[in-house]
Amino acid sequence: MFSKILSRPKDTAAWRLSIWTTIAFAAGSAIAFGIVYYMVSLGIRERSDQWLVGESETLKEVSDATPRDNLYQRVIEETAQNAAHEIPGEHETEDENRNSVFFLQIDNLGEPLWYGPENSRDRFVEAVRGLQPGSPQTLKIPENVVPYRVVVQDLKSGGTIYLGLSDIGAVELLHRLMRGFFIVWIGMVLLGLMISYLSARRTLLRVETITQTVSRIGSEDLSARLAEAHNADEIARLAQTFNRMLDRIQASVNQLRTVTGAVAHDMKSPVTSIRGKLEVALLEGSAADWREPVAEAVEGLDRLSQFINTTLDLAEAEAGALPLRKEPVDFGALVEQFVDIYTPAFHENHHQVHVQIHEPVTVDVDVSLTNRMLSNLLDNEMAHLPPGCKIDIEVMAREQQAELVIRDDGPGFPAELKAHAFERFVKGKESKGHGLGLAFVDAVVQAHGGNVEIEDTPGGGATIRILMPLVAVSVG
Repeated sequence: MFSKILSRPKDTAAWRLSIWTTIAFAAGSAIAFGIVYYMVSLGIRERSDQWLVGESETLKEVSDATPRDNLYQRVIEETAQNAAHEIPGEHETEDENRNSVFFLQIDNLGEPLWYGPENSRDRFVEAVRGLQPGSPQTLKIPENVVPYRVVVQDLKSGGTIYLGLSDIGAVELLHRLMRGFFIVWIGMVLLGLMISYLSARRTLLRVETITQTVSRIGSEDLSARLAEAHNADEIARLAQTFNRMLDRIQASVNQLRTVTGAVAHDMKSPVTSIRGKLEVALLEGSAADWREPVAEAVEGLDRLSQFINTTLDLAEAEAGALPLRKEPVDFGALVEQFVDIYTPAFHENHHQVHVQIHEPVTVDVDVSLTNRMLSNLLDNEMAHLPPGCKIDIEVMAREQQAELVIRDDGPGFPAELKAHAFERFVKGKESKGHGLGLAFVDAVVQAHGGNVEIEDTPGGGATIRILMPLVAVSVG
């Protein structure tokens, strides 16, 4: 798998991620250089404009102050030549100065005075026509690659002087800067592409490890786990979360297998018994002889139906889909009614039952489910208590909740079952039930927003405490 990734980088997320990262870096660095280039160019222009304005003022003052005699032209040319030697930047030869700066004075007293590129006076005279005095202006001269920045000054004599600067050195500096940046930029982009690809590939190989581990996990083998790194980055947290999810899935699958096995085992016995009873009935000679085995078969079917219904109700309750038809009920009266029904059975086993309703309490419950819940609680007492035990049942209000307490002095819950008493199919070794009674009680109470607790009775025995939301409390 990894060899395929390395041999086809363009098909990987690492390649696409590195490409986009490199594009973003290249664009960002190019924009940054463009801003720097613009600021440097602007600084050079401002420096050149300041020089032009200052020197043009000097030339104007010299021209206005110098008499128009035979030395006038020489004085002006020498002044322009001196100004050319003071231009921003360094120039080594007179030719470079002459090509970078031009001075032109036009008036009606004679030929224009010119200092600048040789044999170019006429072209410049034609080009400057239309320029107005004021701030520096850009002037493009035919056959000149670099444009000039020109300042125009009017003389008192009626003439006009033009001082222009083509900062070839600065332009060449900017060109060298751009070439250098382009070379460095290409190298940095290629290096960045390589580094980002290697980094992304190294990171995403961990994701590929997760993918391979997931592909090995099947319905029969949920034991595979991801290696968890010691760091706390996103992929490490993903691996940890995935392992926790696998733990929950494995626990659910194991529980499903346990439940399936328990259901199959618990259904096999009544089905076999019912089949045996019906076969006996078929072998009997008369219809009267069929009555007892058929009745026993019907009783077995009732128990099987109850088992199936309880299992389905538990599944719906755990999924939060148990339908409830609530109505206000006097909880104490409902408990007393059920205790009265079970009293003969309790007396038959020599149990002493004491019921105490401290105060009337009203709860909003599904009466049918609540009846089944109470029936399961009392059946549980009947099934697991030895003869001659004492059972105390109390109903009271406590902190906006109706509380039902069933306390006995029997053997209590085995220590190994106490923490799992409300789980499905959990039962003692000598229990003849299906292990659904207390699980159903807990599911019904939870569906009504209540809670069930198990405690040890002081002196021996077990206490089951049920708390249900209270609708109304009235003190009699």
